[in-house]
Amino acid sequence: MHRTNSSGFYIFLFIFISFVIFLYGPIISIILLSFQGPSGGLTFPLNGFSIHWFRELWNGSALVDIGASFRRSIILGILVMCLTVLLSLSAGLAFRKKFFGSDLLFYTTVSSLIVPSIVLSLGIALEFRIIDSLIISLGETLNVEVINNYFQTALGMYTSGVGAQLTWTLPFGLLIMFAIFNRFDKSLEEAARDLGANSFQTFWSIVLPIIAPSIIGIALFGFTLSYDEIARSSQVMGATNTLPLDLRGLTTTVTTPIIYALGTITTGVSFIVIGVSLFFVYLLRLKNNR
Repeated sequence: MHRTNSSGFYIFLFIFISFVIFLYGPIISIILLSFQGPSGGLTFPLNGFSIHWFRELWNGSALVDIGASFRRSIILGILVMCLTVLLSLSAGLAFRKKFFGSDLLFYTTVSSLIVPSIVLSLGIALEFRIIDSLIISLGETLNVEVINNYFQTALGMYTSGVGAQLTWTLPFGLLIMFAIFNRFDKSLEEAARDLGANSFQTFWSIVLPIIAPSIIGIALFGFTLSYDEIARSSQVMGATNTLPLDLRGLTTTVTTPIIYALGTITTGVSFIVIGVSLFFVYLLRLKNNR
């Protein structure tokens, strides 16, 4: 019996290791190919070893402004992350009590995960086109000079772009927060109130330290999902592009390993964000164990 269990363990371990290799194999291949020499191509074997293509990327040799799109993706990711944490936490606290329409509101929010991303992006773009028509009509009717002379579209990174990405990040944040509060021991709050703490003191001193690791997890989800999003952003960014959108364009125009260098950098940013999040979780655990 012991031998059977042991052999089953190694079989499952082999399957899992094989899956991890399959999962990270493409990333490792891209990283390796990005360090080719000046005569490097898009496939193996490697032609030399250098950081030539990273220098080319830094010097702006690509067909798009990578630096600008990278900054836009970082700013948008931070904004979406903050909104996801704030809205998820607010919803988690609100949904602790049953209210009229709570089930409908919850399923409506989560249903955005089911709708195909490109369809949702098109819908948001059409919605903002309607808003544009209403604003232009309002400007013409009321003779608003600012609208008539300067307004072009409400479609943009900080409007429709943020909204489109929230339809992707917010449901994950809600599901995490609901799971945490469903397991939360309310007797801790009652004990704090019995000792004279008000609602804010109870939340700040009791609830927040307990759910802080989950909030960090939601922040990690919010940033990484926003940073990597392409389908929901494809129709709603207006005249600007995020880094994933520029990457998609480069895959059809760039025939050098500069695209791999960019992939290596973006992958590194993702792992840095994950590492920082895990570091904060580690600090919280140390603090709670003292």
